[in-house]
Amino acid sequence: MNKLIEFGRKAMFYVRVLSGYEERRIRSYRLQLQQRLQKAQERKEALKQVPEQIILSEVKRMVEDMQALNKKLEETEAAIEDYFKPIDKQADIIMKMQLEGEERKMKDMMRAMQQQALLEKAEAEKTAPGQTTDINQQTEEKQPAKPSHAELR
Repeated sequence: MNKLIEFGRKAMFYVRVLSGYEERRIRSYRLQLQQRLQKAQERKEALKQVPEQIILSEVKRMVEDMQALNKKLEETEAAIEDYFKPIDKQADIIMKMQLEGEERKMKDMMRAMQQQALLEKAEAEKTAPGQTTDINQQTEEKQPAKPSHAELR
């Protein structure tokens, strides 16, 4: 009976081989194995890329944080400038007032000096019409005689 069963199995195998069933089954099995290998390779590649993706995502997050900080910094700078604008205007006004005051003082001093010079000149003219000749004579006596142009030639 075992021999009969064994013969039946062999006969069925031959029928399957000759009909192409066994070949299709082998090809199907081979295709399944190839697909499994391909999926395993893809998973392997994905695992290799995970550290790179982690690093890239970290870098991307850091860049976004830096951009956010730069934006905050620019906003803060703008707020500070807006805050100090009135103070700067007031400082400019104060500086202008100080410069104008200094200019007025200088003009007043110049006027005063001119008036003083005019007063001294007028006073000198009043008191010294005869003295100027005396002073000129005294200065000539003190200084040695200068040769004239004719003597120099």
